[in-house]
Amino acid sequence: MLKKLLFLLLPIIGISQNVILSDNAKVSILTCGTAPVSYAMYGHTGIRITDNVNQIDVVYNYGAFDFSTPNFMMKFVKGDLQYFVTSENYYDFEYNYKLDGRSIVAQELNLTTAQKQQLLNELNSSLTSEERFYTYKFIDKNCTTMVVDKINKILGEEILKQPKSEQSYREILYPYMSDFYMKLGIQIIFGTKVDQSATRLFLPLEFEKVLNTATQNGKKIAKPSEILNKETITKPFSYINSIYSLLAAIVILILINKKGIQITYFIFAGFLGLFFSLVGFYSLHEEILWNYNILLFNPLLLLFAYFYWKKNTRKTILFGQICMALTMVYLAYIVNKVQVFIVLPIIALHLFWLIKIVIKYKKIKLNSFS
Repeated sequence: MLKKLLFLLLPIIGISQNVILSDNAKVSILTCGTAPVSYAMYGHTGIRITDNVNQIDVVYNYGAFDFSTPNFMMKFVKGDLQYFVTSENYYDFEYNYKLDGRSIVAQELNLTTAQKQQLLNELNSSLTSEERFYTYKFIDKNCTTMVVDKINKILGEEILKQPKSEQSYREILYPYMSDFYMKLGIQIIFGTKVDQSATRLFLPLEFEKVLNTATQNGKKIAKPSEILNKETITKPFSYINSIYSLLAAIVILILINKKGIQITYFIFAGFLGLFFSLVGFYSLHEEILWNYNILLFNPLLLLFAYFYWKKNTRKTILFGQICMALTMVYLAYIVNKVQVFIVLPIIALHLFWLIKIVIKYKKIKLNSFS
């Protein structure tokens, strides 16, 4: 959803507030395609304004951020990193997306000359005022939602919005994640908010679909789509970056059957659960709060690993059974969710080792009484 942009190297192309657009001016929504890298996984949205009379052809973007921001990574994790609007010449914009192998689709909006002028004035005002900056939110405030809100304001009502459906945010996002391990990581990091029914129009390609059908007073909001750049990058299938490599790794771990590997795994899983428990006290990202994956990766696994290492029979059995129960609750909770199959191999390894260790220690306990 974010455009890869080193904004310090790009000039802000401001258009004077005094410019009066001609009747031939055009306003288009640009939808840039996805690419198999994290920043381009969901596409990008921009606003293009062209006016041959005034020699204007500029694209406004709400997806820029400054890599040189002090404590950049901590701010990003916390959720208070400031994003901002920039503008650039269309041909520079097109060149950058062609370079990345990403498609560009334009949808010209059926606005009046007055509405186009209002939009231009507001966009230019945003470039030079406090409105230029906003706190990025994955679902609620991003390069698409900012454009949706801006166009709805120009239209005078909320015409452009997420169609009513039973789909959750997670279900809408899931097909966009082509990288297996990135998809797995995101599914584990996301909390309950993304399982809510989607009410916010927040993804570029979903916005494009809505523009194809949206109407106001019986008139279509946008003209038919025009492909400006067909180039796309398709990531070839890789067994290494797929569920097959995860299954292979799990089989190998089971066959090796080393206590040290099991303890290391449970320590890692426990610390991951500890992170999920504490991140809510720091991060403002609502998407990662109330994370039920803590039932699978839970801090009690640290105690289980410790007592397993110390060969404490009674407490190994106790915490093993608790962790097994929590894992089963987790499985029951996600069984009807879209991510169940991608997480299932980890659940299987989890339960296999927990059950095997608990049974082993129960036998040891019985033998000690005989």
